[in-house]
Amino acid sequence: SGETPSAVVQEDDEFRFAPRIKEEESREDDKKVDLAKVKKDLVSKSPSSSHYKNLTPVGIDRDQVLLTLVSYLGVPYAFGGSTKRGIDCSAFTSQVYAGAVNTSLPRSTAEQFERGMEVSKDDLQFGDLVFFNTTGRTPSHVGIYIEDDLFAHASVSYGVTISSLESKYYRNRFVGARRFVQ
Repeated sequence: SGETPSAVVQEDDEFRFAPRIKEEESREDDKKVDLAKVKKDLVSKSPSSSHYKNLTPVGIDRDQVLLTLVSYLGVPYAFGGSTKRGIDCSAFTSQVYAGAVNTSLPRSTAEQFERGMEVSKDDLQFGDLVFFNTTGRTPSHVGIYIEDDLFAHASVSYGVTISSLESKYYRNRFVGARRFVQ
């Protein structure tokens, strides 16, 4: 079928490759994110500056969230996976919130979308969850907003990565955002 294996799918204790989503392969051509630069910039910025205090909800420890996010970068995608051997998008958001924010999120993307306070795209703050329709079912994908139109997520094709909300792929599929910490 011309599909390239890349995403990992967990079956019992075995992993198998799942086909890349063709449309997702080209999703960042218009807004390519340099992961090494973003990672360096995020870790080096002072969270104590007033700029970041205003952009980060009170209940979120920006440093802890960033350390957790960075520790997951590169982890392969695994449908139903919830470990650093392989993880899916909703498990990624759940794991980051459990470990860094001490907040329990529902396990599925749809359940996460149903909870939390609705937030407009123009009012996104660090740590907000961003949701997308990538399969025809809405919502079918979730990530964690960072800043500067960037979000971290477990991509089927690339594993845990950082992407731009302004890439054509995600801009056209954005369905909403939720805030879980005030």
